[in-house]
Amino acid sequence: MKMKAAVMRAPYEEVSIEDVDVGEPGPREILIKTGASGVCHSDLHYVDGLYKCPLPTILGHEAAGTVAAVGSQVTYHQPGDRVITCLSVFCGTCDKCIQGEMVNCRGVGLKRSRDESPRLHKDDEVIHQAMNLSSFAEYMLVHENAAVVVEEDVPIEVQALIGCGVTTGVGAAMRTARVRPGSTVAVVGCGGVGLSAINGALIAGAAKVIAIDAVEDKLGFAQRVGATHVIDASKGDVVDRVKGLTGGLGVDYSFEAIGKAVTAEQCYDMLDKGGTATVIGMIPQGTKVTIDGPALLDGRRLQGSNMGSNHFRVDMPQYMELYRQGRLKLDEIISKRIQLEDINQAFEDMRDAHIARSVIMFN
Repeated sequence: MKMKAAVMRAPYEEVSIEDVDVGEPGPREILIKTGASGVCHSDLHYVDGLYKCPLPTILGHEAAGTVAAVGSQVTYHQPGDRVITCLSVFCGTCDKCIQGEMVNCRGVGLKRSRDESPRLHKDDEVIHQAMNLSSFAEYMLVHENAAVVVEEDVPIEVQALIGCGVTTGVGAAMRTARVRPGSTVAVVGCGGVGLSAINGALIAGAAKVIAIDAVEDKLGFAQRVGATHVIDASKGDVVDRVKGLTGGLGVDYSFEAIGKAVTAEQCYDMLDKGGTATVIGMIPQGTKVTIDGPALLDGRRLQGSNMGSNHFRVDMPQYMELYRQGRLKLDEIISKRIQLEDINQAFEDMRDAHIARSVIMFN
């Protein structure tokens, strides 16, 4: 079947809208008609050459849609189901899955073998699937364990955001760091993921949530999702100012949501004794983060968070319920609703850093 897709053929170049062939579902695969896909900063990292991937490829991983067809062994999904996809596709049989760490699945049997026809191709050319999904396309052909069935009462563009940015940010606060009620929190970077971390910390019961960014518009977004304090990172030492808002102590939890070594180091330095800094942003490959060794003796910790340590088939329906209750602020994160043909402008908007999230609307 032919479909329109945004194909990345080389880094540092615009992606191109092309006709691509998508296969029929294998025994444990489902075909999803894409309804909406967020344009995530992770996608931009590949376009800008900060991360490498096999080429040509179709990027995109933050999506929701409707099941169009299912494979012969699929029982969980049915045609017509509304689903949210997740790049944390799990096999259910490896040691990590058995221990409840599906987000760290070893990926047993999740991709087609070299002896099988590719999921995506253009004539005789293989088109690689990014992050097990490739949602910058009219259809996604994925393993059955890459999606969760959800109700249709929440706007599909909101559901798409839950597929990555929300799960990553809210999950980092509630699952990875386990923010305690009454605690103090700082979030560095107020894009889609950072805003979700702010929201997650507030839902977890944090008493003070400090949003930090160098872009005034993003600080405004942070206030709309509930940040109690904001710091303009372009005006003075960030660590000193965070400590000034916490009686000179520092915060209990900090979150890095930009993807830079310097901001990861700041997140560690702004901690109180026994505090935890969690890196959510995609720091470029090969970059080293340096921390003060003696500070480790104060019980301070630096950790990473992979996709919010999610159990996405449990978490995503819960996040939808928090949205219905008005506690999870997702409408405020959507800056633009665009068409697939606008994808390169969406990347430019992210580089300019004045928006939270663009969402591609199919149909």
